[in-house]
Amino acid sequence: MNTHVPLAIIGAGLGGLTAARVLHANGIEAAVFDLEASADARTQGGMLDIHEENGQKALRAAGLIEGFREIIHEGGEAMRVLGPDGTVHIDEGGEESRGRPEVDRGDLRELLLNSLPDGMIRWGRKVTGTRALGGARHEVTFADGSSVTTGLLIGADGAWSKVRPLLSDAEPAYAGISFVETDLLDADARHARSAEVVGAGSFFCLGDRRALLAHRETDGSLHVYTALRVAEDWLDTVDFGDTAAAKASVLARFEGWDDGLRALVADADGALTPRRIHALPVGHRWERVPGVTLLGDAAHLMSPFAGEGANLAMYDGAELGLAIAAHPGDVEAALASYEEALFPRSETSATESATSLETMFGDDGLERMIAFFTAGPGGE
Repeated sequence: MNTHVPLAIIGAGLGGLTAARVLHANGIEAAVFDLEASADARTQGGMLDIHEENGQKALRAAGLIEGFREIIHEGGEAMRVLGPDGTVHIDEGGEESRGRPEVDRGDLRELLLNSLPDGMIRWGRKVTGTRALGGARHEVTFADGSSVTTGLLIGADGAWSKVRPLLSDAEPAYAGISFVETDLLDADARHARSAEVVGAGSFFCLGDRRALLAHRETDGSLHVYTALRVAEDWLDTVDFGDTAAAKASVLARFEGWDDGLRALVADADGALTPRRIHALPVGHRWERVPGVTLLGDAAHLMSPFAGEGANLAMYDGAELGLAIAAHPGDVEAALASYEEALFPRSETSATESATSLETMFGDDGLERMIAFFTAGPGGE
């Protein structure tokens, strides 16, 4: 079955939802298609720091800033930086805001979802292909055999976007870092030592070209990212179906580190989750193609080490929605205006992300990270 929708957004992540919300707030309806079976098909997890200069601006454009303030994790801006021997180098409380309040990704997504009318999101629509039909129209086909045509196609479908090939032949490449994620549940009661090590907010421990990174979640758990500078195929050598064996493989990479730090892996609850970090080329851009554009990771996937991914996706979505509203009846003018600003800002953030990766995972990563966080105004 083939139907036509004037404006189609592929992907109901934070960027796609922000675009949909800003369009809706400006009286422009869109259809959002997502591969998940429903809004609650999987837990979202993870903490996000939402920046004043982009993420919060996007929420203001969406008319959701008050709702956002209600879901802020109080004290979540706390931060600790430790060395591999357990020495605490930085320990900041979360009392004073740095303009980057923490929220639970799931709570933020729910705020956006609840701001949209029923039926706007079409769940269970996994994209299998896209093609140009001419005249700025495109067709999107789905795994269930259905398809839609549209006069404006927005690819908000993440790292492995099915929309991107309409604009660019660029593909994400391995960034040289692999994560293994662990969780420690009910940390204060069940993992008191780890809870003390991580603290109330964000946690960084760097050394030997590797890192332990963590957040305290709003449910009282600790979410830990073991980050290793390893070959792309290293994760394939680990049997993640055997949790004890997987822990041993990861911990072997942290021989000599303080036992309190190693406990973030050794005492973890449940299975370990592997994840390779990928990025698009810094400065990724494309020539204007009528009737289609990208936002978020689909446009500028980068490593997470600048903390900009979710913020940029939301800002992209808001800016695209505002551009469309500002150019009624002239989609091409809207897209040209949006992309003119998109490319330089995403290149700036991608450069920052790539630089941060080298800073954190270089031979002197700990020293450079301490210097970064302790530099005063005008410092490097």
